[in-house]
Amino acid sequence: MESGNSKKLLLRLPSSLWEDLADWAADDIRSINGQIEYLLTECVKQRKKKKGNQTD
Repeated sequence: MESGNSKKLLLRLPSSLWEDLADWAADDIRSINGQIEYLLTECVKQRKKKKGNQTD
């Protein structure tokens, strides 16, 4: 991930979601922050791909 050009963000999450993310991050050998960044990056890629496939 691009750490040199990062923006900071305060994010409030329910405890249950935090715990699920922590478990998932541990499974993927990532920090929780890294896991959230990975998931957001994948979602943005999917959205861009989906928008690119749309025909008007």
